[in-house]
Amino acid sequence: MRIIMHIDVNNAFLSWSAIDLLNKGYKYDIRNSYAVIGGDESARKGIVLAKSNPAKKQGIVTAETLYSARKKCPALRIYKPNFEFYSEMSHKMFMLLSKYTPDIEIASIDECYLDYGKVKNLYGDEVQFAYKIQKEIYDTLGFTVNIGIANNKLCAKMASDFSKPNKIHTNYDYEVQKKMWPLPISDLFGVGKRTVPKLNSLGIKTIGDLAHYDAERLYKYFKNQAKYLIDIANGRDNSEVISTPPMQKGIGSEITLPKDIDDKSTLYNYLESLSEDVSLRLNASSMYASVVCVILKDNLFKKYSHQKKLVNAICSSKDIFKNAKDIFNEMYDERPIRLIGLRLDKLSSSYAHQVSLFDDYEEINKNNKLDKTLLELKNKYGNQIINKAGLKNINHLKH
Repeated sequence: MRIIMHIDVNNAFLSWSAIDLLNKGYKYDIRNSYAVIGGDESARKGIVLAKSNPAKKQGIVTAETLYSARKKCPALRIYKPNFEFYSEMSHKMFMLLSKYTPDIEIASIDECYLDYGKVKNLYGDEVQFAYKIQKEIYDTLGFTVNIGIANNKLCAKMASDFSKPNKIHTNYDYEVQKKMWPLPISDLFGVGKRTVPKLNSLGIKTIGDLAHYDAERLYKYFKNQAKYLIDIANGRDNSEVISTPPMQKGIGSEITLPKDIDDKSTLYNYLESLSEDVSLRLNASSMYASVVCVILKDNLFKKYSHQKKLVNAICSSKDIFKNAKDIFNEMYDERPIRLIGLRLDKLSSSYAHQVSLFDDYEEINKNNKLDKTLLELKNKYGNQIINKAGLKNINHLKH
């Protein structure tokens, strides 16, 4: 029998920032104060990436502007994200889990699926094992996790969201009717915010309503998506846990967005920040890239990518962003996006440039020097000391 666990860090960015600050000598835990993780409040562009429970009780929500959050809670304290530390904590958790099984699929920086059925004979009852690793994560790393246990990935994901924090829930096939069907349709994993009003207009208010809806009638409104919607409402999911191999001979970064986004200008902002991130890491390795690849995952969790092979290798964030933006425009079809990624491949330590009448060598050198200077400043004073104008602080998943 398949037994899948979904392990999800509770309020990851807030928890990890709290641990980071306590390690640096903070006298109190920001998880117990009016606190949010966000970007530049003065620019009025930063958004709330994570909020404490006290801030949540003041009406502050993830993805709202810091300006708006401040109006709701004048006593609010805003802490900049430390993506390097988040990546470190994420890596430590995945390494801890990998002691027990290699069958781990990383879904984002703070969540993963674990195929427990393959190792149950080694460790015994899955619920008892879940309590064991939940305690081990807290005792070793200092943060709590929710764990959902089910017979497939979809139901395990649903289970981990039933109630938080620091909870363990089951959602086996025989429990779907009792535990999933009474929930509002908006709670169904895989149903986007734009789909909910359409389903509501058909009288579909709960997951159970969708599970029993006539497939032919639903097809008139949702075409090929209809079968998928009815399947997930019934807790049917045959997707395998796909172990995530380490990236080889490339540099990549991904962002799980705070909500599904279909606004191109907003997606450009994320893509630009990714370009800066991979450029800094490329410069730190004294490497150049000849292939740029953009990765997207839409609101139906379909992941696809396009890449471009370059005539001349590049390393500056400006060049990376220009090529990434071109690739994005070629592949984007207006579907809401929940994850965006950028990868550089075909790396080399030498820089060979083919002569072109249109090249501006002074501009190329200036961009390369700017990125190297930025790298030096961050190495000396910390990753958050400086960013290029216009870039937002966002959720990086570094590989």
